[in-house]
Formats: sequence, structure tokens, C-alpha cells
Amino acid sequence: MSDRKLLVLFGSQTGTAQDVAERIGREAKRRQFTCRVEALDSYNIATLITEPLVVFVCATTGQGDPPDNMKNFWRFLFRRNLPANSLCQMDYAVLGLGDSSYPKFNFVAKKLYKRLEQLGGSPIMSVGLGDEQHDLGADAVVDPWLQEFWEKASSLYPLPEGLHIHGDEFILPPKFSLLFLEQDVNGEAVVHPSSARGGQCLPSQEHPFFAQMVSNQRITEDSHFQDVRLVEFDISGSGIEYTAGDVVMIHPQNSTEDVQQFCQLLRLNPDSMFILKPNDSMVSLPTQLPQPCSVQYLLKCYLDITIVPRRSFFELLSNFSPDEREQEKLREFSSAEGQEELYSYCNRPRRTTIEVLLDFPHTTAAIPHDYLFDLIPTIRPRAFSIASSLLAYPDRIQILMAVVRYKTRLKKPRCGLCSSWLASQNPQSEVVRIPLWVKKGGLTFPVDVNIPAVMVGPGTGVAPFRAAIQERSAQGKKENVLFFGCRQESKDFYCRSEWEHLMKSGYLTLFTAFSRDQEEKVYVQHRIAEHRPLLWDLISKGAYFYIAGNAKQMPAAVMDALKVVFQTEGHLSASQSEQYFKDLERMGRIQCETWS
Repeated sequence: MSDRKLLVLFGSQTGTAQDVAERIGREAKRRQFTCRVEALDSYNIATLITEPLVVFVCATTGQGDPPDNMKNFWRFLFRRNLPANSLCQMDYAVLGLGDSSYPKFNFVAKKLYKRLEQLGGSPIMSVGLGDEQHDLGADAVVDPWLQEFWEKASSLYPLPEGLHIHGDEFILPPKFSLLFLEQDVNGEAVVHPSSARGGQCLPSQEHPFFAQMVSNQRITEDSHFQDVRLVEFDISGSGIEYTAGDVVMIHPQNSTEDVQQFCQLLRLNPDSMFILKPNDSMVSLPTQLPQPCSVQYLLKCYLDITIVPRRSFFELLSNFSPDEREQEKLREFSSAEGQEELYSYCNRPRRTTIEVLLDFPHTTAAIPHDYLFDLIPTIRPRAFSIASSLLAYPDRIQILMAVVRYKTRLKKPRCGLCSSWLASQNPQSEVVRIPLWVKKGGLTFPVDVNIPAVMVGPGTGVAPFRAAIQERSAQGKKENVLFFGCRQESKDFYCRSEWEHLMKSGYLTLFTAFSRDQEEKVYVQHRIAEHRPLLWDLISKGAYFYIAGNAKQMPAAVMDALKVVFQTEGHLSASQSEQYFKDLERMGRIQCETWS
């Protein structure tokens, strides 16, 4: 077949699937395929029927959900009225990226693979199931899967005579050229695209609302190791509405110090202005960047210069190195054989892009500025469960945020980009505006006033339940049961006075587990075990049961404790209890929102 067109579509939440998709795009161009790489929701799905060869790279999020940038595609693909032979001209392959510690491991990739086959597509190989839990991460599956894919693709679409495959050392042209302007435009700094709602459209990633930060209050004791904040934003005039269970997305910024250091390393003038020009007709300009743009704005608001770099970063960097020793090390880090060493150097200590650039000074000094967009991914928005109700706080959004700061073997403590940036803001001394927008969350609460809600939210997992309890109380819903866990009653019992007030007024039943206040650790699952008769009574009355918090051991331990309630109080066998749990999940009466 002569039509050597390859389309690579990705669904990515954290950027890993996008990184893999872009790697496939580079390898395709080296093999002389005409290739386009696009997010699934950016692609015009009506033209899928004309595509000869498509690779889908999909992550799975939460409880088997598709990433945000493929949700519209997902809904369309599962419409019942699609003809069974609609994709009969398409060859395809699906590569999934997941985490086997979650119950629905790579659910999206598996389901997508079957659905494409149902619609007449021809799979050229079995679905790839990358696993973050593997010692070498997803690459342990991705590398051999890709090798097999290129063998299959090359036999179906042979290389035309006179063309040859370029090796890894062949440097592909950059996505964009940076055309620097002679001087600053009127000497003015470039401002962020307006927070105005552009023809009344609601705030979104492309057009966030710049909400004023109203307060930034630490709610853990000063002596406590964990700094947790209750942060409040004013959303007056935004048009934003939300209900309990929804999520606010916040676009963070890099610190001034990091921007200055990056500029010094790459010999960039932060005040320089440039215009961005795509080098490929299939690549569109980033909508979040103004034209012209300053280097300062690009580095502060757009490129993630403190991210832990991925393997692709080292691969591209090795091409620029004028130093033999540095180049050898970079090539080792980007090879399949060097992944264990790369993990030890980069991932385990959480070494940032800036710190890597410091370790390779000769290479860093030789980086062409046009390759910045190829080297460094964009800053991704961070999701926070909304911890307030519009009924209790009109025109306000509140979040509960743990400030991420921890030690590794590197001297400087590791800091979370978004939490550190937000925590550093002082709304009492200056006007602080934060770009944000709202999206539907994974938790939905019953509309019926008479349906009880049981909520298990240790730590900051309590955030969506604070919103739900405020909302339900304002609507006169009294059967609200909360299981809250933290380390010590005196140090990190978030929102204590609020819970006590609600208990006195009859809107809340609260059970607490302070794990470090006694010799034997007590967690929320132990409190569930202690209150089995109450829980069975509530569930028999149609209660909804919710879990939110860290994805490590807690959710599984709480689910196991609940199944024991079914067995001891409901007199169900182990298998009946398991089935009953699944039935409640299917009906939406058990809901879980976890994060790692």
C-alpha cells in the first residue's frame, strides 16, 4: 500500500500518554511515514473513517475513566447508532498506560480495543498494557510493543524505493521556530490572555477565569509536619456554577527564582519578545500563549521547567551535546538498557529539569532555543476537589490543599509546583489572581432529601464531603454520616469547629480516627467495623456510600470493612457480599474518588 499515513491519537491526564504518542510520532517520521499526533478531543472524529492506520495511546484515570481530553471522543464512540462496519478501512493498534494497583487496570485501552473491532476496524496487534508499577515503569511494555508495531506497520506499508529509515541520531526539525523581535513591543510586558468570558462562554483551560484569592489560611498546627491550607477564591462575575463533588482546575506558575536560573543556563533574556511560527502545517499554535510573547511569560506560565524529565528529554538532549562524555551519558539514559540507571538518577530522587541541565553544562549551553517546545512539556493544570458549597458560600470556591514538600537524597527539598505557588501567595498584602475553571467531578450526591449519605474521607479526602455536607445541610438533609481520619486530634483535625456546630444542630453524625493519639494505630476502617449495625441500617434504608482520599491502602481497607458489614449484619456469605457490593457500585450507591 502506498498511502503511508499514520495518525497517533492520545488520551492523556498527566502527560505520560502524550509523551509516548509524541515519541511514536518521531519514530514514524524517521521511518518516512506522514504522521500527525493529536489529542483525541482535538481530532475531528468524522474523518476517522478515512484513516488507513491509527495508533491510540490512552491512559486510564480514577475508577476506570477516560482522561479529560478524550471524554467527548469516548461518548461518541459508544453511541449505539454507529454502523458496525464504519471503521472497516482502518488498521489500528491500542497502547494503554495504567497502574496495576488500581482495580480497573488499563480499563480504557481494553474497552477501546474491543469497541474499535466492533466497528469494523482491523487490529494489527494485541493491545499493549503499560504498567507504572513495573520496576522500569510503562517502558517495560512500551519498548517491545513498539518494536513489534513497527515490524507490522512496515510489512503492511512498505518503505517506497529510494527512501531509507533515519537512525535515532537524525535530528528532526523543531515543532516551532522562535522569531525574536528586535526590541520589546513598546517596552510593555505581555499580559495573560484576558479572563473575560469570550462571548459568554464559561471559563475553560483555554480561557480560565482569573479569580481573586480571598484567604490563604493554614489549618494544621504550626508544629505539625504537614502544612494544609484552606484557600478561598472569589468567582463573582465568572458565570461558574458547581455542585458538591465537582473539581476546580488551577493553572500554576513557576517561581521567579526558577525562571531566572533557567534563563541564565540557556542564555535567554527574560524580557525578549518572540513570535512563534509552526514548522509543520499539522501543528497548531498553542492557544494559551499570546503573540508576541515574552520569554519571561513563556517560562513562568507555560513551560514546566521544574518537572522530573522523561526519557524523551534525554534522547533529544543527547543530539545537541558537543561533549563526548555528556553525550554518552545522555544516550545511555535514553536507551532501553539504561532505564534502571535513569530511574535511579532522575525519578527516585525526583530530580528536576533545571537540576539535570546543571549536571550537563556543555550540552545545556548548546541547546537551540527553537527546541524548547520539543524538550519541555507544558505546565499541566492541577485538580482540587471543591471543599465548599455555593449555597453556603455564594460566589466563592474553597479548596483544602496539602502543601507538597519532602526530602530525597538530594540536598534541596522537593516541592509541589502548584501547592508551593499557592501557599506562597499573601492575599492580605496584595491582590492575587489565580487562573481557574471548574469541571464535573467523579462524585454525585443523591437529590432526594430522605436518602442518607455515608462519607469516608481521611485527610484532605474530606474536601468533597465538606462541600456535600454544607450543601445537604442547606437543603435540610439531616442524615449525613462522616468518617474522618487524621494523625492527631490536636494537630490536623480539619474544620473541627464546623463539624461540632453541625453535630449540635443535628445535621451531622461524625466518627473520628486519630491514628497517632494512642499506641495502637486507629484508622477509618476500624471505626467502620465498630459501627456495623448503624451502617447496615443506613444502607438498608438506601444510603449512598462514598470514599475519597489517597489511593494507597485506605480505599481497599474501607471496602473490605464494608463487605464485613454486609456479612455480619446482613448475614450474607462472602460471595453474596461481593456481589451486593458490585450491585451497589453499579447503581452509583458506592462511589470512590482516589488519587495517588
